[in-house]
Parts: sequence; structure tokens; C-alpha cells
Amino acid sequence: MSAFLTLTGRDLRLALRQSGDSMIVLAFFAMATVLFPFGVGPEAAVLARIAGGVVWVTALLAALLSLDRVFALDFEDGTLDQLVLSGQPLPMIVLSKVTAHWLTTGVPLILLSPILAITMQLPAAGYGTLVLALALGTPTVSLIGAVGAALVLGTRRGGVLLSLLVLPLYIPILIFGTGAVEAAIIDRPTSPMLMVLAGLAVLALTLSPWAAGAALRQAVE
Repeated sequence: MSAFLTLTGRDLRLALRQSGDSMIVLAFFAMATVLFPFGVGPEAAVLARIAGGVVWVTALLAALLSLDRVFALDFEDGTLDQLVLSGQPLPMIVLSKVTAHWLTTGVPLILLSPILAITMQLPAAGYGTLVLALALGTPTVSLIGAVGAALVLGTRRGGVLLSLLVLPLYIPILIFGTGAVEAAIIDRPTSPMLMVLAGLAVLALTLSPWAAGAALRQAVE
């Protein structure tokens, strides 16, 4: 646990020093969401109907912008080699980096989402569910993205390849996250969709650190 906290704290400090990366993610999230009303028109009924899906899609795309840097910087400067040779379990190393990524990317996206939902005329009944669904879904996004980032480590055009690898795996998260918001708006039970999101998070937490760890070992060898 001490090693996990040390590695997570190190990555958080590095992220704070390079805060421009997180700001780019948030700026893309905000700009992509705000552009939708200009494209589909200002009608409140239309915007309200698509608001949940728009926020979810732009949040997923924004998270993709930072996934290729989860391991890339440590790989380039040799730190990743030292971590692998340190004897620490690779799944723990992966989990610490995923935690740092979620805290610096996922949490800001969650906090910003209600503000952007206002621009999309999201009904008041959907705000709480939107935040809760993102809180359950974004850790899965980071965990799945870590596997993809480890698989493309050291390849040319890794960012493009990473998107092609992980976007299909994000479809269930998008479907159930959007479905939960829509259910809240029309006053239907949201617990089934939220429970699926929680189940996906548990499944990703169980499998992704091991898969990403194996990919990291292959990359450094």
C-alpha cells in the first residue's frame, strides 16, 4: 500500500507540474459540448433530448486525449524500466497510474459536466444521475484506456491506434451511462443502468491491471 501511495503521489505531482495537459482535456470537453447547440439549433426540446448523450460522448473523447500519456513519459525517460525491475507487482504499478489519471482527468470532467449540461438544456431531474453515472463510468474508462495505452507503447501513431482499440470497448459504458440519464429525465428507475456501470467498473478493476501489466512487461522487454 505504501508503494501504491508513493507512486500515485509522484504521478499526481508530475501532473500538477504539467497542468496544461489536464487543461487541454477540459478545454476540449467544454468546446465540443458548447458547439453542439450551434450545430443542431437552439431549440430547448431538441437539446434536452440529446443532452445526456452529448455530454457522455464528449467526455469519452476528452478522456482519450490524455490516455496515451499514462505510460509514455515514464517509458521515454527510462522510469518505466526501473519500475518493472524494482520488483513491485506490475498490476499495482498500473493501478497507481490509473488512479492518478482518473484523479487528474476523470474527476475534473465529472465536476465540469453539470455546468456544460446547462448549455445543453438538460432537465433538472438528470443532473444528479449524470454526475453519478460519470463517477461510475470514468474509472472504467481509465482502466480500459490503460490497457490500450500499454499495448501501443512505443509504436508510431500510438494515439490513433489507441483510439481504435478502446473506443469499441467504451460503447457499453456510453449506452448505459446515457440510458441512466434518460431514465432519470422521464422519471423511470435508474438503478439498473447504474448497477451495470458499477459492474463494468468492478470487472475492469479486476482484469485491466493484470492485462496492462502484461503488456508493459512485453513493451520493456
